[in-house]
Amino acid sequence: MKRIVYLVVIFALSFIWLNQQPIDAENDPSAPLVYIVPVEEEVERGLAAFMDRSIQEAEENFADHIIFEVDTPGGRVDSANEIAGLLSAVNVPTTAYVKSQALSAGSYISLMADDIYMNTNGTMGASGVVTGDGSAADSKAQSAWVSAMVAAAERNDRDPIYARAMADDSIDLSEYNAGPGEFLTLSPNQAYEVGYAEGVVNTRDEVLEHLGYENAHVVETQPTLSENIARFVTSPIVIPILLSIASIGLIVELYSPGFGIPGIMGVSSLILFFYGHLIAGFAGHEAMILLLTGLVLIILEIFFPSGVFGIIGGGAILGAMLVSGADMGHMALSIGISLLLAFVLAFFLFKKLDTNRGLFKYLVLKDQTSNELGYVSNENRRELVGMEGQALTFLRPSGTALFGDERLDVVSEGGFIDRNHPVKVVKVEGSRIVVRELINKEEEN
Repeated sequence: MKRIVYLVVIFALSFIWLNQQPIDAENDPSAPLVYIVPVEEEVERGLAAFMDRSIQEAEENFADHIIFEVDTPGGRVDSANEIAGLLSAVNVPTTAYVKSQALSAGSYISLMADDIYMNTNGTMGASGVVTGDGSAADSKAQSAWVSAMVAAAERNDRDPIYARAMADDSIDLSEYNAGPGEFLTLSPNQAYEVGYAEGVVNTRDEVLEHLGYENAHVVETQPTLSENIARFVTSPIVIPILLSIASIGLIVELYSPGFGIPGIMGVSSLILFFYGHLIAGFAGHEAMILLLTGLVLIILEIFFPSGVFGIIGGGAILGAMLVSGADMGHMALSIGISLLLAFVLAFFLFKKLDTNRGLFKYLVLKDQTSNELGYVSNENRRELVGMEGQALTFLRPSGTALFGDERLDVVSEGGFIDRNHPVKVVKVEGSRIVVRELINKEEEN
């Protein structure tokens, strides 16, 4: 019990710590306020949640400008659309500073900013839409994405042909090394030449100088530890690994006495999974309701074992996992992998190892009702065979007969036997005693 209390306290303190954010020191209140928001690594829901928080913070503090420092190879289209919605609604002037690469969804995000500055080592473009396995997306998805890229360019009076060429490889811009079958990728000088960049710079300070904020108070937002964890655990690669660790840890804990490291690993993996998806915005109220319902039912199963509570509870938890995913198909595959590993491990433990330990001893029935231990399904009265008695009731064919001083329930071998007629036991099958009517004494043999 103490160990469980300690775990609860540790997790509670961890969640408080995970959400702590660094606080900037006080600065000259008369200086312009510029927020720096990093847009790094893969574009996914966790990044969108971080950018949403950063933009809200900048607006609440009456920032004069927001600079998005972009260095991303791209990512999910739906997350890019969500970020684009944030940028279109922001009430603060924005600038995208392409530090290294703004590819695919990164170029779309950059085009949504009011101004773009390119680092001398930066690139922007190569925005074709592909599926999870790397193949080209269907024509409907491609058309929608091309339209979004064009709209982003037109929003800030940029020539849409270059945005289209970034997402549509049928556009021929051979002068920019993007012939038919190739997506356009702009170098810093090319971006400046076609009006997709206001300037080419080497550092952030140069960007601030171009914008007229060289003396501004700069606040650089960073993802909290919880947001970093959310981005990590919502990765399509990490999800099946995390769920597999959870299932294997809990299965091993069933075999281990007490609550030890495997159980802690299993529970921690589940907590990380749901916590990360909750922070990233994937897990909504319905997922939390399903999760809590499943946990309550499993606890009921422990105290009132029937199998029903456990099955429904497990199904509720699986349902919570399924609705927590950004891609239900990928989430179903991840759950399937983890369940397969769990079943294989459970089979191995059940078949090869001693299950008379840990929680397995409460889940597996060990008691036997064998004859050697004194258990019999029915008392077998074979000593009655050959005994003679008298029918006390009509046998139609069942009734009651008297053998000595003992009344027994019997059944006649043939048809009807009148009461008070003599009978003889000819067969005993468990509790079934079969009698035959005696017509005369010569029938005894």
